Amino acid sequence: MPILSCNFNPSLPFKSAHFNTMYRPLFMKDTINYKRERITTWDADFIDLDFSIIGSKTLILLIHGLEGSSESNYMITNSNHLNTIGFDTVCMNLRGCSGEDNLLLETYHSGKTDDVDFIIKYLTNDYDYENIVIIGFSLGGNLTLKYLGEYDNKPSQLKGAIAVSVPIDLTTSQAELGKLKNKLYMTEFLKTMKIKLLEKAERFPEFQLNKDLLFKATKFRHLEKQYTVPVFGFKNSEDYWLKASSKPYIPKIEVPTLLINALDDSFLSKECYPLEEAKNMSNFHLLTPNYGGHVGFMSSFSNSENKWLEQKITGFIQNNIGINT
Repeated sequence: MPILSCNFNPSLPFKSAHFNTMYRPLFMKDTINYKRERITTWDADFIDLDFSIIGSKTLILLIHGLEGSSESNYMITNSNHLNTIGFDTVCMNLRGCSGEDNLLLETYHSGKTDDVDFIIKYLTNDYDYENIVIIGFSLGGNLTLKYLGEYDNKPSQLKGAIAVSVPIDLTTSQAELGKLKNKLYMTEFLKTMKIKLLEKAERFPEFQLNKDLLFKATKFRHLEKQYTVPVFGFKNSEDYWLKASSKPYIPKIEVPTLLINALDDSFLSKECYPLEEAKNMSNFHLLTPNYGGHVGFMSSFSNSENKWLEQKITGFIQNNIGINT
C-alpha cells in the first residue's frame, strides 16, 4: 500500500496554494550552465537536450511542463540538487520550447510520448549510463507516466521515475483549469501558445488558422479545436483528453514510480489523485501533501530552506529505486 506519509508544513504565506504556485517562477532565480545537444528526430525535426554532467553512472532525464523549458526554475533547481548529490542530468526541451521554433507544424501535446521513447532510446544507445531515471513536471509528468505504461520493451537501464503536479486525467483537470480561480494561469498559458500558433501560421500557409477565433480564445479547447485536434488527428477535444491522459496507463507501470500531487493544487481535479492505484500496486507510490500548489512546494522566504521537493525526489531515487552515487 505505497501511499506515503508527508511532513510538508510550510510557513503561513506558503500555505496559500496560489502564493506557492507563483512564488517559484517569480522569485526563485537559480542558474545553471547547460551543454546543449541538438538531436535530429526520425521525422526530420529536432529536439534540444540540455546536459549538466559531473561524471556519474546515473543520468536523470527531466521533462518540463506546458510552455516550460530547461530554463524553468523547477528544472534548474532539481538539476542543481541532483548534480550536488552525484547524478548527471539532462533536460528535454519539448518541440518548440527550447527558444527556437521546431521545423515541423507539429510540436508537442500532453500525450505525445513517441518523443520521450525516442529520447530514452537515444540516451541508452549513445551514452554508457548504467541507470536512467525520468522526472516529469505537470505535462511532462503526464508524458512520463503515460510512457511508462504505454511502451513495452523499455531499456533495462531505465530504473524508475518521479512525476510532480500531474493532471493525470485531462478531461477533468482541463475543466478545473477553466474555472475562475485559475484565470490568471490560463491567460499566461494561452498568451504564449497563441504567439506560437501565429508563427506556425506564417511558416505553414496550408495551416488554416482562424485568427479571429484565436484572439478570442479563453480555454484550451478553443486552441485544440484549431490546432491539436486537426494537426494530430484527434476527433475532437474530448477524444484528445481521453487518449492523452496518463491515468489509464498507471496500472501498467512496472518500475518504481512516485507521483507527488499537492492536495491544494488548483490545476488538479479529484480524479488526479489515484488512491486506488497506489493501494493496489507495489511499485507505484503516491504522495499527497496538504500544501504545495502547482509545482511550487516552497516553504520559506529563505531559499536555502526550499528544498523539500528536491529532497523528496532524491530520497525516492536512493531509497526506493535503489540508486546511490
